[in-house]
Amino acid sequence: MSRPRSIPDDKILGIALALVEAGGERAATFSAVAEQSGLAASSLVQRYKSRDGMVTAAVAMRWRSLLAGAQGAAAKGKGAAGLLKALDAPHPDLLTLSLRDPGLRAQAADWREAVVAALTLRLGGKAARDQAEQLFATWQGQAMWRAMGGKGFRLKAAAKGLSG
Repeated sequence: MSRPRSIPDDKILGIALALVEAGGERAATFSAVAEQSGLAASSLVQRYKSRDGMVTAAVAMRWRSLLAGAQGAAAKGKGAAGLLKALDAPHPDLLTLSLRDPGLRAQAADWREAVVAALTLRLGGKAARDQAEQLFATWQGQAMWRAMGGKGFRLKAAAKGLSG
């Protein structure tokens, strides 16, 4: 069977991202992505220049997706807990990779601000922004805890506790 001549970036980067989320940053190698995509590893090197370049592009794509999801969910009339349940939480490895790269860190900050702004609108009141930031941090802590095999808690109870 011949190799495909071209595969869109979003498909290749989706494969790289899935490898990162399944096995950590080091799992996204040119050979692993080539195997799953059907492209030659040399084609990937030509396109992304380095493994780090490919991984950074994959993480940036995911941040754009998370931001679009946050902006879309913000337009819906759900409460604070409902909003957070409707959103995807970034994989812990995504956060770790984003701390090292200023561009990725800025994208993560944009996503965080979109979520906090939507929570602020839902919570209302004088202390809404502070409560939104606390709820965001609680939500992210829960996501990290679950990723490590811990049992989560009800976000609705956390939201009520903050606004009550």
